[in-house]
Amino acid sequence: MSGLTDIPDRFPEVDYTRYSNRQLAVIPLAVLAVALAILAGWYLTTGAPVALGIEFTGGTEIQIVTSDSQAEIQSSISGFAVESVQPVQGADRYIVTTQSTDNELIRSQMESAGYEVASLGQTTASFGSDSVRLALMGITVAFVGMSAIIFVLFRSFVPSIAVVLSAFSDIVIPLALMNVFGIKLSLGAVAALLMLIGYSVDSDVLLNNHILRRRGGFYESTYRAMRTGVSMTLTSLSAMIVMTITATLLGIPLLPSIGIILVFGLAADLMNTYMLNLSLLRWYKYEGVTR
Repeated sequence: MSGLTDIPDRFPEVDYTRYSNRQLAVIPLAVLAVALAILAGWYLTTGAPVALGIEFTGGTEIQIVTSDSQAEIQSSISGFAVESVQPVQGADRYIVTTQSTDNELIRSQMESAGYEVASLGQTTASFGSDSVRLALMGITVAFVGMSAIIFVLFRSFVPSIAVVLSAFSDIVIPLALMNVFGIKLSLGAVAALLMLIGYSVDSDVLLNNHILRRRGGFYESTYRAMRTGVSMTLTSLSAMIVMTITATLLGIPLLPSIGIILVFGLAADLMNTYMLNLSLLRWYKYEGVTR
């Protein structure tokens, strides 16, 4: 373990020599297996691996003028199921969403409840299904493109598959948690998942480069990468937590769900990068094809 004493004491080192590769990999792989089971169960139950928002299922978004609270609006509307009620910051207005597409019924129910309808927009089911296909295509193309670049960059199976597997897990775990916490898939959520691919690859490539292409022992290179990688991820994680709390308190639509998904994904990235990815790299370095 030469070179470990050269690492500054201010960095909280993890003594990886105490854990086998199997011990490091079992927790992230178990979490990934549970996440996949949740998505599979949701798909068998609902026909989709994650709950879909009105952008994908079709529905109506109504902006109303009122001084009532969200709870009062929710309880006073009958005749159709309300998906969500979100305040418009700085105005006595709320955005009500529903999967119903009967405009006449919606408008009459709103007026009967004493609310002024300022605007009413609709997404058809056919447009929603097209959006699902486009969203899935976008995520798939981004992931496949990332995987191809990683394999070209490292030109070795184990280091490349370590990055790809970590990135895959960083997407699957937030998707499963969205079902657990009742967060529906929206276009904003898709954007957050695409951002997670970038975050994941960034930290994993940093670790791989330090271990495989920099001078120094395995653990020395690991701690150098962690000093930068963990700091970047924790900074991003803190920023997303602040954004989520602020957006929720101010009633800014879309941003809270994006922030929560990124928090889930960044937390998963810490686990996958410095447990799963690192265990595969250590196996490759000491027991794999390079032995």
